[in-house]
Amino acid sequence: MAIKQEAGPRMGAGRAGERRHVRTSRGKGRATYPYTLYLPAAVVYLVFFLVPTVVAFYFALTRWTLFDSTFVGLDNFRDFLGEQNLRIGFRNTLVYAGVTSGLKVVLGMAFGVLLTSRLRSRGLLRSLVFFPVLVSTVAVGITFSMLLKPDTGLVDQALALLGVDGRDWLGDATTALLSVALVDVWKGVGLATVIYIAGIVSIPREYYQAVAVDGGSAWHGFRHVTLPLSRPATYSVIILSLIGGLRSFDLIWTMTRGGPGFTSDTIASIIYKQYQAGFYGLSTAGNVLLFIVVTAVMAPLTYLLGRRQVAP
Repeated sequence: MAIKQEAGPRMGAGRAGERRHVRTSRGKGRATYPYTLYLPAAVVYLVFFLVPTVVAFYFALTRWTLFDSTFVGLDNFRDFLGEQNLRIGFRNTLVYAGVTSGLKVVLGMAFGVLLTSRLRSRGLLRSLVFFPVLVSTVAVGITFSMLLKPDTGLVDQALALLGVDGRDWLGDATTALLSVALVDVWKGVGLATVIYIAGIVSIPREYYQAVAVDGGSAWHGFRHVTLPLSRPATYSVIILSLIGGLRSFDLIWTMTRGGPGFTSDTIASIIYKQYQAGFYGLSTAGNVLLFIVVTAVMAPLTYLLGRRQVAP
């Protein structure tokens, strides 16, 4: 009997330990399982972003072709920074990014407020505003190149009916870059509008009711409720638009090819011209410099905007 009395507690303690071990194993399994779902995305990110980025940094220090490479150190960076039209391209890049992102913020918020109001056929209007986002950028560039042709283009013909003389919008150095920027805004404002619509719809209606009870107008509701509480949407639009503007290439190349002369060149179009000329190491160094420029602009801006976000 004494042996049985001693064995009972030991067996109970062993079973309790086993149960704790099983629960701990299950808890660890549940904790690690969600991370396995990240694995495919992590592999794609590693293969298509991190590895090419590291390889680009190396090849920026070489003169390379498809079959061989020669290490030249920082010569490619010095030669690229010595390009005579780089200063124009850098200025155009900043102007283009500033104009397009600023207009997308203003127009996106205006359309967002309009398309969340009690407006008839707002579903159709939302579709029309978002439609240009779905169209190929190259197709948009070719279409607007035809529309903006001097004399024969639809824009100049419409102006002629109003008694206004048209001009060569893409062939004039004073209007080429601005014309492309406006086309970029037309194509991209739909995405900004959708982001603002999502932000405005998420604002509790009680805030607007409180403004109405206090005798406030629609302007007061916009100024004191919509504007501050849609700041996360504004943050997203600014970040996406600026990154796209600083990296702008396809629309500019389709419509002006950096012309007339070099007056509408951006950093990306200068890089492509070097690549066309066969200077692969030089163009790779330009891509690295563009990466550094985008990072230098966006990192502090992201930090500052992120600190000022207001959540409803």
